[in-house]
Amino acid sequence: MSTDIETTLEDRGSKYGSFDVHAQITQDLKYVMQDSPNWRNRQLTPSMREALEMVAHKIGRILNGDPTYLDSWVDIEGYVHLVTKELSQPSSQVQSKVDNPSSNPINIVQSINP
Repeated sequence: MSTDIETTLEDRGSKYGSFDVHAQITQDLKYVMQDSPNWRNRQLTPSMREALEMVAHKIGRILNGDPTYLDSWVDIEGYVHLVTKELSQPSSQVQSKVDNPSSNPINIVQSINP
């Protein structure tokens, strides 16, 4: 079993670079995003926030690993496409996702542990 995981990690390392450097790049990108006005003021839907975080993750891989690895670029396109589909809904539906208190992590935890 440990041989399988070591093989997988070696394969990932050859595509994405060392995990610790990737982690630093990605966390720095996420910090900048999360420190922005629209993030802090919760003007983004949960889908938008998650897509942006996943795009940051993929950018971290591109900046640290093989920038010609097509899958990383295709993944970014996919996350952006999901948000554009969401934004194609009537604006009231999108706004309700921004305003929905259930998207607040504190409320989710409180509903699980009343």
